[in-house]
Amino acid sequence: MDAIRTPDELLEGLPDFPFDPHYRQVDELRIAHIDEGDGPPVLFFHGEPTWSFLWRKVIPPVRDAGFRCIAADLPGFGRSDKPTDFDWYSYDQHTAVSATLLEDLDIRDATIVVHDWGGAIGLRLAVEHPDRIARFVITDTGLFTGASG
Repeated sequence: MDAIRTPDELLEGLPDFPFDPHYRQVDELRIAHIDEGDGPPVLFFHGEPTWSFLWRKVIPPVRDAGFRCIAADLPGFGRSDKPTDFDWYSYDQHTAVSATLLEDLDIRDATIVVHDWGGAIGLRLAVEHPDRIARFVITDTGLFTGASG
């Protein structure tokens, strides 16, 4: 799969964003996330057109309160690879890639914090993986099926 990767040096030294990136390989894509702190997991899902940078002011107090904060960059955003095939981008594809985070990091009994398009993805993950997601914080999002028309 052809994809564009934002050079790491372009995302270094961002204000109020001291978090080290972590990467996972999902199919042929490098997918980024940040993983800060220890304790019960809190997953953050961003919307469009942002990335985990959205959560830069939220993560420190949540982490400092004793939680493990994980904020993924959806494919096409932030430090994650950006597929060049526009047909790749769909609700189903983004949800499938996001589901691998739950499995790869063995996330259980998590709280999800969702925003914008990340809400539709995160809430679907909660329905499809109730053994992994226990609580929700829902901000500025909606419910939809992802079907066109």
